[in-house]
Amino acid sequence: MSAILPPSERLWWKQPIAGQEWAWIGIAFVWAMIMFIMMVYWHINGKQNLSNEVYKTTTEMFQAKTDAFVKENTIRTETEQNIPVVKPNAKGEAFLLARLWSWYPILELEAGKTYKIHLSAVDYNHGFSLQPTNINIQVIPGYEHVVKMTPTKAGTYAIVCNEYCGIGHHTMLGRIYVK
Repeated sequence: MSAILPPSERLWWKQPIAGQEWAWIGIAFVWAMIMFIMMVYWHINGKQNLSNEVYKTTTEMFQAKTDAFVKENTIRTETEQNIPVVKPNAKGEAFLLARLWSWYPILELEAGKTYKIHLSAVDYNHGFSLQPTNINIQVIPGYEHVVKMTPTKAGTYAIVCNEYCGIGHHTMLGRIYVK
């Protein structure tokens, strides 16, 4: 037989499978089942994957929701840019907007209370990485990510953009205060 010539048996898939091939098929199948079970286990017990909701939206609609949230719930302003510090409403919902090169607004949360944080971007893909916790989400324009979180310790937490978004990417930092 030659690589140039067609196989002598035109219906090669109807040939019987050798014992050694069955062994490799069995090993591959068992390994695939182990990995499938481990994915479910890691999701439930590994505390690595964040369960969140995602909705389709428009940048204008999310910007309007964020502006209304800030207008109703601002408690003070900070930094030389006068970024508002906002306390979530009674339902525990808060909005964070990613835009070149800032997170808007600064949130003030209470320890032990569960919140739904709505995230979206106005311009480019951004990364929401809450430090020092292990929350990491890619924030995409046109999509609203809703993340449930319950802060347990008081302190100041940094929001870092970990998705390159342009020349000012290294300055894109935000804050969440937990009281």
